[in-house]
Order: sequence, then C-alpha cells, then structure tokens
Amino acid sequence: MSREEQATATRAELLRVARELFAKRGYADVGTEQIVRAAHVTRGALYHHFEDKRALFRAVHEQVADDLLATIAARIAGITDPWDALETGVRAFLDACTDPAVMRISHLDAPAVLGWAEWREIDARHWLGVVSMGVQEAMDGGVFRSQPVQPLAHMLLGAMVEASMLIASAPDPEVARGEVEAPLLALLEGLRV
Repeated sequence: MSREEQATATRAELLRVARELFAKRGYADVGTEQIVRAAHVTRGALYHHFEDKRALFRAVHEQVADDLLATIAARIAGITDPWDALETGVRAFLDACTDPAVMRISHLDAPAVLGWAEWREIDARHWLGVVSMGVQEAMDGGVFRSQPVQPLAHMLLGAMVEASMLIASAPDPEVARGEVEAPLLALLEGLRV
C-alpha cells in the first residue's frame, strides 16, 4: 500500500471510529485517546489529519450530512412529478432524522460543538441547493406559483431543520417523526397553486 493509500485509509478509519463513538456517547463523552485506540492509530496520526477533536467532529458531521443527502437522493431518483418528489424527499428526510447517529451528531451535538453559525453554514451548503432545486422544479412544473426561490427555500429549510430538532430532542423520536410530518407537508400544500 502506498503512503497516499495508507493516509487515505487512516483518515477513513478515524472518521468511521469517531462517527461510531460520537453517535453512541456524544461529543463531550468521547476523548481523542478513545478514538485513536479504537482506530489503532497514534495520536500523531489523528493530528496529521485533523487539527483537533472539533475538526474531526466537523468532518464526521459533514459525512453524516453527505450520507443523508445520498439517502434522500436515492429515494427521489426517478420521480418525475415535482409534487411527488417534494413529498417523498420530506418523508425521506424525516425518516433519516430518526437515525440515532443523525440525531446525536447532526442535531444535538453539532449546534453546540460547531456553534450556530458554522452549523447553519454546513446545513445550508448541503441542503439549500437541494431545497432550492425542488422549489424551482415545483414552480416550473406549475405546482407552486412563481416567486423568489431563495427566500422560500430558506424558509422551508428552516421548517425542516426545526422538525428534525423536534425529532432529535423528543423522548420518543418515532412518535415525534409522525407528529411533525403532517404540519410540514401542510406547509408545502399551502404553496400549491
């Protein structure tokens, strides 16, 4: 294995282990020593790839967001009706929000660890384009009346984030997921022509 391949494998293993530990115990209850021990690497290897534990957490959070986005994209792939795509995308997002790793890493720990501004910047980078595209397709398809896309996409993204936070902080995330679906879909329904 070349040096580059070894470095890539080490980084991937650090991310895998950190994701598992952060999801199970939360950011505050995971030390770098636990991470390097579980990944079978040195502390130097950790700091070669990541400035500190927070930088590693940020990378894990982005990986969780990437995976969530891929899951949703797979669920809406091939759906040509803009309304069906929006509904399916919202339901896929809500389903994914019940995943313990998504709840703990992205919705409970990320705002505190990264700070509100950085957390929102990451969310916007991952989600705003997708939501904007869905809104634009709905307008182009005559499902929504024409209006400025970006403000509406921001508002819808805010509603989705709030729904995800309700799920993550609920005593029973599955029940909360069921409770937030109808109001979120009603918001979309209210935009229909």
